[in-house]
Amino acid sequence: MKLKFVSPLAVAVLMSVAAFSQAGGSSALPAAPGAADPAPTAPAFNPNAKIAAINVEQAIFLTNEGQRDMGALQKKFEPKFTDLKSKNDEIDSLKKKLDATTTAQPEKADLTRQIDLKQKAFERERQDVQEDAQTQQGEIGQRIFQKMGPVIMKYAQDNGLGMIVDTSTPWPNGPIMYYAPLDITKAVVDAYNAQSGVPAPTTPATRPPVGGTTRPSAPATKPATTNPPAK
Repeated sequence: MKLKFVSPLAVAVLMSVAAFSQAGGSSALPAAPGAADPAPTAPAFNPNAKIAAINVEQAIFLTNEGQRDMGALQKKFEPKFTDLKSKNDEIDSLKKKLDATTTAQPEKADLTRQIDLKQKAFERERQDVQEDAQTQQGEIGQRIFQKMGPVIMKYAQDNGLGMIVDTSTPWPNGPIMYYAPLDITKAVVDAYNAQSGVPAPTTPATRPPVGGTTRPSAPATKPATTNPPAK
């Protein structure tokens, strides 16, 4: 299962980029005491505003902070992954023994019961480990994105962007079919790294297999596709 750890927050930030950039990032003056609330005004239409794309999940993973913390998470869970692999190997060995046995039916039935009990215990433990890993991965992602949101919005304002779309979910599960060459993922990662001051790890974290049974599923790398042309 692929973890979607930033979607609600990402949507809120990315949808506000247009209004933020078109308004110039300024706030309205506070109303005088007792004055009626002013009627809301729509942002002025900017025909020159551009559209860009960012893979939010990939950006979080590729930051120095994300690489450091995801790498630490992988090391933390490594003993559990190893234990699960040993238990799975034991079950496979029993299955092979059952297939090869020519003993009486009671012994075959006993092997079958052993396999069934071990398989059920393994599946419960595997699910618990995966859910725990995904929860902790989600916490890392949310924490980084809380700080990345303002970086994205500043980049949008500085570069005259009217809209940024999140390409974390590829077509056909997501709505975006075409989003290069105006992908700003690397630019945002670079800006975030410069602001955070976290040095690049000496050993970058590797991406576990998406949907893996025991490892936390890091944001998946999306193939290079293409952007809508600038508006």
